[in-house]
Amino acid sequence: MIGDSSAAVTAPGDASTDALTPALRALIATLRLRPRHALGRQGLGHHPSRNRGSGQEFAQYRAYESGDEPRQIDWKLYARSDRFFVREAERESPVRAWLLLDTTASMAQADEATPGFSRFDAARLLARCVFEIAQRQGDACGLVLCGGAGLSLVTPGSGPRQRDRLRHALVSAAPRGQWPEPEVLAPAWGRIVRGDLVIALGDFFDEAAVAQLERLAHAGREVITIQLLTADERDFPFADGRRFVEPEAGESLLGDGPALRAGYLARFAEAQRLLAARLAAAGIRHATHVIDRSPSQVLQVLFGDRAR
Repeated sequence: MIGDSSAAVTAPGDASTDALTPALRALIATLRLRPRHALGRQGLGHHPSRNRGSGQEFAQYRAYESGDEPRQIDWKLYARSDRFFVREAERESPVRAWLLLDTTASMAQADEATPGFSRFDAARLLARCVFEIAQRQGDACGLVLCGGAGLSLVTPGSGPRQRDRLRHALVSAAPRGQWPEPEVLAPAWGRIVRGDLVIALGDFFDEAAVAQLERLAHAGREVITIQLLTADERDFPFADGRRFVEPEAGESLLGDGPALRAGYLARFAEAQRLLAARLAAAGIRHATHVIDRSPSQVLQVLFGDRAR
């Protein structure tokens, strides 16, 4: 994490930072939440399909997993291959989704070029987009805020009142402190049941945060991660000497920007590679969003037609 003590952060509750533009709303209308492991299956946290069977469109085969129902097995394919495969279909029944938002102090970081728009502002905007996608397809969506203020939870729901609850929780939240201890998060993890879809937004610089997401994935919760980075972290454009501050631990480093740049970029790229590999090993879909870009790109990658 890099920082500059002079960087300003937009005050919590500034609605201008999370407004959905007409272009974003048009894009949202084309996107869908498509749980990978829950396709074609009625599981905990899901409602039964109104048009079971004939109303579902075949998507793909996958290897049989413990917990799959025998009726999902393609027995003709088993006779040919001597292996169990399950037919997955596009689901017509709603999913239950959770937005998990990192509210630790490092989320307050902003770029020097745009000090009024922080990582946290970008995360709130993406969270609103995901909720609108869920709303359009009739899915229940909830919210978990994890940071120095502890744990805050909005139970999944849908409709205009749920939109108001989530928006109020988002604009009221402020990034501060460190990632909570596991016992603080236990009440939320108990509410997220097997088969639920978790979309986590954060910088994922906290080892504890990544470890918690791995545990959720290993316990049968489908997890999607969106890592938010500043352009300064991506480019390290500093051309002078300055003090770099780690906002959560308070540690600082005096250094010359040009002298540090090559080493920093190499270590940062390696850290990003290791994080992506670690999440992939846990079965977590992962994407990165740099906050100087439009959110449309990462939304398309995760929820557009190419994400099938």
